[in-house]
Amino acid sequence: MSILATFRLDGARALVTGASRGIGRATALALAEAGAHVGLSARDEEALTGLAREITALGREAVVLPDDLRDPEAAARVVDAATSALGGLDLLVHNAGGPQTDAEGHMVLRPVVETSDDDWRQVIDLNLLAAVRLCRAAHPYLRESDRASVLLMSSVAALVAVPGMESYGAVKNGLLSYVRSLAVAWAEDGIRVNAVCPGWVRTWLTQPLHGNAPVAQAALANVPMRRWGVPEDVVGPCVFLCSPAASFVTGQYLAPDGGMTAYPAMPRSGPSEEDPRD
Repeated sequence: MSILATFRLDGARALVTGASRGIGRATALALAEAGAHVGLSARDEEALTGLAREITALGREAVVLPDDLRDPEAAARVVDAATSALGGLDLLVHNAGGPQTDAEGHMVLRPVVETSDDDWRQVIDLNLLAAVRLCRAAHPYLRESDRASVLLMSSVAALVAVPGMESYGAVKNGLLSYVRSLAVAWAEDGIRVNAVCPGWVRTWLTQPLHGNAPVAQAALANVPMRRWGVPEDVVGPCVFLCSPAASFVTGQYLAPDGGMTAYPAMPRSGPSEEDPRD
């Protein structure tokens, strides 16, 4: 097999959550372009239907599975429906999630002292418990596959401090621990488990940040590449981790973040004053 062929996903059966927009949408489309048939899950049925048309135009199967993963029973419904429609399951990509949001679905930055237990529960339910439920439901199907891979979407907030997003960062960091443990537990079943930790990416979710010039400038202060990412910057690592090219990779994460975690303490101004203790 040529090196380029190892990145192909021809005939793979994938389920992508949070597929209606942003990184999830771009990932679902990229998996289809690489050859996969895709089950599409999110709350917005209309957006999923539009994406399904694009995927079928590529000659792949697309299954629309609208549901709300905050419902404890939704994960099993979505996994069973996707597996039934596609004739099996090889790839699970859990992208649905995010920090606290407003009524329009935009992220909200809030000091931790102003957050409630309910605020934290909402973030935990969608980002961590939904992942646990999806993996639990998918395991019987994945272990029947000879190309099984689970990809969970974490965040740069799991790796560096982001004040105002403490609940999100803590939960996404917990997700990385879950990835490592699951990768070891499921290795004998032939199931790889990895994560992606995107940096600042322009999406509907992050509009309050990139749509505000001073805030956007501050957010980029610690990004060596000095630009915001776009969803297409994230899909390459996603396709790689799902593909045979990553057949010996499990329990790992990739961080498409413009260098943010490589150099997290870039100076924002001139040298600091001398330490008065010297």
